[in-house]
Amino acid sequence: MFTTRDLKDLKKLDKDDLLNLIGLETRKDATDYLLPALGAFTVGVLLGVGVGVLLAPKPGQELRTDLRNRLQNGQEAISGAVNRATESVTRNA
Repeated sequence: MFTTRDLKDLKKLDKDDLLNLIGLETRKDATDYLLPALGAFTVGVLLGVGVGVLLAPKPGQELRTDLRNRLQNGQEAISGAVNRATESVTRNA
C-alpha cells in the first residue's frame, strides 16, 4: 500500500498541499479581501488627485500656494485638536 518513500514524501507536504490533493483550499480571512481592495482604492485616489492637479484651472504657482496654505491650516487644526484632547485628559485624570 504505502512505502516508506511515500510516507517521507507525505511528511514534506504542508497543509495547503494536502488540501489541494483532495480538492479543497484553506479558508480565506478578511485580510485576503481587504488588503487588495484597499490597495486598489489608494491607487484610484492617487490617480484622481494627479488628474485633478493636472487639469486644475489655476496656474502652477497659485495652485501650489493654495495647497501649501490648506495643508498648513489642516496641520494647525489637527495639532489644536490634539492639544485640546490632551488637556482634557490631563484635567480628568
